[in-house]
Amino acid sequence: MKIAVIGGAGVRTPLLVNGLTDSDLPIDQIALYDVDQERLAPIGRVAALMAARGRVVLCESLAECVSGTDFVFTSIRVGGMDRRIRDESAAQRHGIVGQETVGPAGFAMATRTIPHMVRYAREISRLAPAAWIINFTNPAGMITEAMRTVTSRVIGICDTPTELFEEVAHTLSLDSERCYFDYFGLNHLGWLREVYSDGEPQLGRVWNDAERLRSVYRMPIFEPPFLHDLKLLPTEYVYYYDQPQRAFENVQRAGRSRGQAIAELTGVLFEALREPGADMVAVYKAYLWTRSAGYMQIESGSDSPAAPARQAGLSGYDRIALGVVRAIHFNTHAIIPLSVRNLGNIPELLDGDVVEVPCVVNSNGARPLHVGRVVDRIRPLLARVKEYERLTVRAALTQSLDAAREALASNPLVPDRATADRLVRDLSPLW
Repeated sequence: MKIAVIGGAGVRTPLLVNGLTDSDLPIDQIALYDVDQERLAPIGRVAALMAARGRVVLCESLAECVSGTDFVFTSIRVGGMDRRIRDESAAQRHGIVGQETVGPAGFAMATRTIPHMVRYAREISRLAPAAWIINFTNPAGMITEAMRTVTSRVIGICDTPTELFEEVAHTLSLDSERCYFDYFGLNHLGWLREVYSDGEPQLGRVWNDAERLRSVYRMPIFEPPFLHDLKLLPTEYVYYYDQPQRAFENVQRAGRSRGQAIAELTGVLFEALREPGADMVAVYKAYLWTRSAGYMQIESGSDSPAAPARQAGLSGYDRIALGVVRAIHFNTHAIIPLSVRNLGNIPELLDGDVVEVPCVVNSNGARPLHVGRVVDRIRPLLARVKEYERLTVRAALTQSLDAAREALASNPLVPDRATADRLVRDLSPLW
C-alpha cells in the first residue's frame, strides 16, 4: 500500500506517519510532497524516524507523490502561518475574534485555499483515479464541499468530534468502544445529542452535575447552567458563536492571536531540529505537547495552559486518520464522524451540503447515518452557517468580488454588509 500526503511539511505529518505505520495496514511507502521543499526536509527526517515500518519518501513533484497511491491525505496551509496571523489580526481590527477557521479569518482561509484544493483534486483523480482523498485541510467542511465538485472520492476528517466523545466517555466512566455517539452538525460547529452505552442513554447523568459538565472541556468555555438548559454538548468551536464578544476581548487582552503563539512555537521547533545531534523525535514530541496544552487558552481567557488529557491520545489526528484508512481497506463498517454529503440526512439542509455526522465507513467509502430533525434552538445557527459556507464556496470557485461580499455578510460573526465590504478589502483573499 502506498499513501501520499500533500502538505507533507506540516508539523502533524510525523504524527500521522507514526499512527499509520504502527498498525496492521500493509504500508510499503508513505510519499510526502510540499511546495515548501526546504521545510519538508526536516519534517521528513522526523517522520522517517517515527515510522514503524515502510519507507518515507520525499517527493519534488505532485505527480511523483500521488501516482499509484491508494490514499491521499491533503493538509495544506496556503500562505503559511504569516497569512494566518494577518487574517486573524484583520478580524480583530474590525472587532471580531481572529480565529483561523471561523468568522472573517476562516472566510479568507477558505477562499484562498479552495482553488488550490480543487486543482489538487483534479490531479489526484487523473493520476490515481482509484485513490480515496482524505481531507484535513481547513476549513475542512467547505474545502471538502468544494473538492466534491470535481470528485466523489473525498472524505473530510477532523479530530474535534471524537475528542469530545472521548472526554464525555471518560467523564461518565464509560468504555467509548461500547458507546454510540448521537452527533450532528457541520465541521467546527457540532453538538453531541446523546451517548448510548449497551443501549441505554447516558447524558441524563451529567445535566445536574456541574463538576462533571465542567470536566468535559479542557478550557472554561461553557458554564454548566448553559449546558443544563441546552441539553446538548457542543464542540468547542461553538464557543465562538455563543460568546463572540468574550472571545474577541480575550484575544485583545492577550495582545496576540493563537496564530502568533503557534508561529513562535514552530519557529523554536525548527531551530531545535537544526541543532547538531538533536534528539529530533524528543524535540518534536515536546513541541506537540506544548502546542496542545495551549489550545484555546488565549480565546477562553484561561490563566494557564491545560495538560492534554490521557484519553485525548485515543482520538487525535493520527487515530482518526488510521481509523478511516483501516475501515476502507479492511471493510470494517466502523462508525466515525466525518464530513460527507448530507443526502437528506439532516432535513433542514440541502442534499449536496457537506455535513459532519456519524458515518459507516467501509470499502465503499463513508455513508452517513440518519440524524433527523435537529432541535429548534440550534436550527437557525446551523442553517445560517451552512448558507454562509455555500456562498463562500461559490465565491472561491467563481472568484467573484460581489459573491465574496455576499458570503462574508452572511457570516453570523459579521454584523452587517458594510463591515463585510471593509473586511473583503482588508483581507484581500483572492483579489
